[in-house]
Amino acid sequence: MYRHAQPRHEDPRPVACLSANTTWYVVNFRSRLIASLIEQGWRVVVLSPTDRHVSRLIACGAEHVPLELDNAGTNPLRELHTLWSIRRALKQIAPSVVLTFTPKVNIYLSMAARSLHVPVIANISGLGRGFESRGWLQRVSQVLYRTALKWPSTVFFQNEEDRTHFIAAGLVRASRTQRLPGSGVDVQRFSPRAKPHGGPIRFLLVARLLWAKGVGEFVEAARIVKAQHPDVEFALAGFVDEGNDAAVPRATIEAWESEGLVKFLGSFDDMVPVYAQADCVVLPSYYREGVPRSLLEAASMGKPIITTDSVGCRDTVAHGVTGWLVKPRDAQALAETMARVLHMPADQAAQVSLQARQRIVAEFDEQIVLDAYGEAVHSARIDSSNPAALAEPLQAFLKNA
Repeated sequence: MYRHAQPRHEDPRPVACLSANTTWYVVNFRSRLIASLIEQGWRVVVLSPTDRHVSRLIACGAEHVPLELDNAGTNPLRELHTLWSIRRALKQIAPSVVLTFTPKVNIYLSMAARSLHVPVIANISGLGRGFESRGWLQRVSQVLYRTALKWPSTVFFQNEEDRTHFIAAGLVRASRTQRLPGSGVDVQRFSPRAKPHGGPIRFLLVARLLWAKGVGEFVEAARIVKAQHPDVEFALAGFVDEGNDAAVPRATIEAWESEGLVKFLGSFDDMVPVYAQADCVVLPSYYREGVPRSLLEAASMGKPIITTDSVGCRDTVAHGVTGWLVKPRDAQALAETMARVLHMPADQAAQVSLQARQRIVAEFDEQIVLDAYGEAVHSARIDSSNPAALAEPLQAFLKNA
């Protein structure tokens, strides 16, 4: 199982283990965190499912340990096997601290790390499928979160609504929580640049192509707008989540393309030129988001934003100043807002672009996130050297388990 990481005795540096439900997530959202940890003297090992992004991860200076994880799995026996595999992997990695991301990983890694007495820093970037469901799955998710989050020394949240919800529901103690500005943005890399080739106005949606990301509403709004403005372009960028019943089928996307409604661009490792070709970036999501990274990146490049007035999404926009908020699941309202962008005077459009960029630089610079992690990791190491500091959450777990 431990194919890509070196034996620990060959490297005297302390080990920071990062884990998420895809290697793609770690490479795209946590590359600068990896670089920052390495600069501080850490050896970084990533525990995540193997995909085509492992080579990019290794190029970042990290090591990789494969993780077998069914992100949508609910079979109790298989999930217990997954939890045991995670514990075995952690024991082999022997980290000094574990940093977790994405819902199921937050839960399982915290449980496994607790059993090995390893400090954890968790990041709640969205509530996940369990919280979106109703009935037994939601109840089980809450019990698991309540149990798992008794252990991490710090629990980061990407929006205040999720943080408030977790505290009010008794899933985490307020004293262990912090709010981050999403996952932050590299404001130097995602900086304004002129549209390379002119051409028609383009509205762009960047997301994993799930129905709950508002893909259907985006296409319906495109149909409405194109009835009056046939030359306007609508583009989709992202990957099709094959095998996920919540994903938009590839055949549906191909049908939309054949009808002339959208252009499917596919997925990209470098999104800068993709944003540069767009005039407005749209995410009509009704998914329970953390803070959508795509919208922060686009705004950092000075692109106006249209998104929904819903958890996580609303954090990315100062309504009427840097972009616009619309009601979720309302294709007509989305189309009307798009038409507003089309008819906006050039000087007003330039002002929206400038203010979008200024807001991201002031509030969402990735350095804010890196500094917060640096402090949390340092504190976790100090606590881990003092068994009494870790005993309190362990005792709380045993009492409430």
